[in-house]
Amino acid sequence: MRIRLAIALSIAGLLAAFPALAGTEKTISIATEGASPPWDGTDENGKLYGFDVDVGLELCNRMKVKCSFVAQDWDGIIPALLVGKYDVIMSGMAITEKRKQQIVFSNPYASGFNQFVVRKELGLDAGDTKEKVNLSTVGDKEKAIIERVRSNLSGKAIGVLRSSNSEAVVKQLLGDVVTIRSYDSLDNLKLDLAAGRVDGGLADYFTWRDFLETPDGSSAVFFGPELKGGLWGPGVGAGMRRDDAELVEKFNAAIDAATRDGTIKALSLKWFKADIAPALSK
Repeated sequence: MRIRLAIALSIAGLLAAFPALAGTEKTISIATEGASPPWDGTDENGKLYGFDVDVGLELCNRMKVKCSFVAQDWDGIIPALLVGKYDVIMSGMAITEKRKQQIVFSNPYASGFNQFVVRKELGLDAGDTKEKVNLSTVGDKEKAIIERVRSNLSGKAIGVLRSSNSEAVVKQLLGDVVTIRSYDSLDNLKLDLAAGRVDGGLADYFTWRDFLETPDGSSAVFFGPELKGGLWGPGVGAGMRRDDAELVEKFNAAIDAATRDGTIKALSLKWFKADIAPALSK
C-alpha cells in the first residue's frame, strides 16, 4: 500500500512539474457574432469566417495556443463572457469607456469608421460622403455637418443594431428628430431596409459597403460623413474578463508583433480592400 501511495505521489509530482502531461492543452474560446461580414460572418455550412476570425487565429498562433471560435448573438456577447461561456470577444467590438466598466480590452487590432445609409427613393442630399467627422473633437465645422444630417434625416426611421455604439450615437445626435428602430441583428436591419420598412441605418462602413454591392442593397446609398471617435472609442479590440490580465498581456504582445510585421495590414486588405491596421505602439 505504501509503495502504491509513493508511486501515486511521484506521478502527481511529475504532472505538477509538467502541466502538459496533466491533460490536453487548454483551448482559448473566442466569441464572434458571425453576422457582420466582412468583420465576421457565417457561411452556408455554419462555419464562422471573416477578418476577426483570421486575426484571432493569427494571434493564437503567435501565442502558441489552441483556439476555437463560437457564435454569439450581439445582445448577450458581454454577459456570456462574464459568466465564462468563452474567454475572449473578437467581433468588431469598439473599445469604449462604457464597456470598460464591465470588461478589459486588448490594444486595438483595427481601426474603422461608421456611416449612415438611406433608401435611394427618399431623394435625400447625401452631402460629401467622404467627409470625415471625429466625434471626439467636435468644433464649429463638425457641428454644422451634424446639423445638416439632423435636418435631412428629421422625421425618418433609422435602424441600428441593438446595444451597439451606433444605437447610442443615433440616440445622442438624432434621438429627438428621428424614430429609432433597434434590431437584434444587422441581417434583420438589412432586410427591413431592402423592404422599405425603415428609411436608413447607421453601422460600420465596411458592413454597409458589402451589403450595397448586393441586389438587396442596391436600393440604398451612403449618406453623410464618415463618423468615428466619441462613443466608438479609439478602435476595435479583443474583450476579456478583468481577472485575465495575463491573457490580455499575451494578446497585446501578439497584436503589436502582427501590426509591426504587416500581417494585420495584409488581413485588412484581404477582407476590407483597405488598410485598417491600428497605429503602431511606440
